[in-house]
Amino acid sequence: MFDPTGPVLGIDPGVSRCGYGAVVGRGATGRGSECRAVAFGVIRTSPDLPLPERLGRLQTELEALIEDLAPSALAVERVLFQVNVRTAMSVGQASGLALATAARAGIPVAQYSPNEVKLAVAGYGGAEKAAVQAMVVRLLSLSAPPDSPDAADALALALCHLWGAPLQAVRDTAKEPASGYARAVAAALAKDSGTR
Repeated sequence: MFDPTGPVLGIDPGVSRCGYGAVVGRGATGRGSECRAVAFGVIRTSPDLPLPERLGRLQTELEALIEDLAPSALAVERVLFQVNVRTAMSVGQASGLALATAARAGIPVAQYSPNEVKLAVAGYGGAEKAAVQAMVVRLLSLSAPPDSPDAADALALALCHLWGAPLQAVRDTAKEPASGYARAVAAALAKDSGTR
């Protein structure tokens, strides 16, 4: 069973803008005020720099985040489809850095599709981005939305993992999850795993 000793660090990958958000809480029961954000923001790299230097800077920042926050897990967005090839490559490069950095630090990693995150945070896998960001503000009792949507998305990823990891354990150990919410998450996980 997932039992975090440190925050869950969500990463919304990108080379130009890489959102991060760290959340502490009590897993599947940690809704609302029982979860709180301990850090969030955006790592930015200049498009004027050569790509290898940008990736190097991003890796350095990710390593510093992991060292400072000592997360119990890393939750990274998994992009299943991207119309813009350039954006897909940028997301893939940043995602790979996050995965490798976590692996080198010995931190477990989970990847979630945008629909899984929307389902976990907003209760509907087809929710609009604005609805997810509004729920992040509400669930974490933030005084205002994060300045960047990338940071809000990273916080949503962290929430998704806090709530989804215990439910994943339920799915793995029981034939039928106990609640309707658990069944919905399990169904989304099963559907998503079929597209890999």
